[in-house]
Amino acid sequence: MDIDKELEAIFDDPLLKMSKEEEQLFDIPKDMRRVIAKKKADYVAQHKLCEDFEKYKPLFEKVHFELKQGKRSLVKITKTATLTAGRFYYVSGQILLLEKIGELKKSSNFLPDARTRCIYENGTESDILLQTLRKNVVGDGYAISELQEESDGQFFSNADITADDNVTGYIYVLSSLSDDPAVKDIKNLYKIGFTTNSVEQRIANAENDPTYLMAPVKIVATYKVVNLNSQKFEDLVHQLLKHVQFQVTVFDDKGIEHQPQEWFVIPLPVVDVIIMKIMDGSIVGYTYNPEMGCLEKRIVKTKSTFDTTGLKVLTLNIKKIYFDDILRGAKKIEYRELKQTTLNKYTYVDEADGKRYLRRYDALRLFVGYHKDRESTLVQVTDTTYNNGIVEYHLGLILEVINKEQ
Repeated sequence: MDIDKELEAIFDDPLLKMSKEEEQLFDIPKDMRRVIAKKKADYVAQHKLCEDFEKYKPLFEKVHFELKQGKRSLVKITKTATLTAGRFYYVSGQILLLEKIGELKKSSNFLPDARTRCIYENGTESDILLQTLRKNVVGDGYAISELQEESDGQFFSNADITADDNVTGYIYVLSSLSDDPAVKDIKNLYKIGFTTNSVEQRIANAENDPTYLMAPVKIVATYKVVNLNSQKFEDLVHQLLKHVQFQVTVFDDKGIEHQPQEWFVIPLPVVDVIIMKIMDGSIVGYTYNPEMGCLEKRIVKTKSTFDTTGLKVLTLNIKKIYFDDILRGAKKIEYRELKQTTLNKYTYVDEADGKRYLRRYDALRLFVGYHKDRESTLVQVTDTTYNNGIVEYHLGLILEVINKEQ
């Protein structure tokens, strides 16, 4: 069989021949070609070997250590966050250093954009666009907080306690001395508890108590507690560390089954930081991230505290770039186009003469975008004018800023 002739016969088959009208069915219209051409990226950032990685490697090791020591934490950032050169970020399972930001230019969505130099802990680097990196951090990552000052490790001494303070007990941290491999082989396993008596007295019969895994324990740390309810403390700890609670079943001397609840798998330095934050009340702003073995700072939306009683306030949405310009004093007027749909918002008709006038507001409440954790500011209005279909709000003092990016 002659394969070439067989193929030639197939392609010469009249059924495979198409008219010009049929061929046009496979053509892409010109308007669609223009859209495709616009969507096609001129340049796509690629990871490549970082030739000078040796000077960055110790920095990554230090950040990992400080995260596990509780000196740094992960921070979930908002959609309007601004990334900063020199800061570390955590994206898709690895830490990166935003080493440099190039010359800023406005992107298609009016946000400042630039090529960056990002160093990754796996020894590669990339020149990813700043806005692409920001989207990655917001969608699948965290910022890493700056280094926090070390605590002195002593939360309360006798000199700290006043006559008005109520010493309610002790927080204690224990490790198990059990010979059971199911317990002995677990790294970073600690019991965090609360007692109104001395810790030594509390653990005196540990080897016969299911709460202590029916084994002797070692006191790792104790903290004197003032003005703290034991139930409140236990609720905070269990809520924060529920994802790393040690699941184990033990049997007492009578063969009765127990599931101890106060044992957790967590690095000891992070335990110290958690207790410190419980004592000063700041723990409500944190969760524990088991994957990274460190604390994660939650975004807690700040509520307005400015008293607007008696003030006429106009609420508007604004783009981030203009919001920042207003805060730094570069933008003194906020413009709004007068449309049929906004007539009643910006103007009113005086019943006395039947004429339309501008509504006068004392302040503008400006929100960035529409998402839940958006930034906002309250700005004084000093004057309101009208010019060729545009209402102009002349801005004065910044009265309040909420959720301003750090």
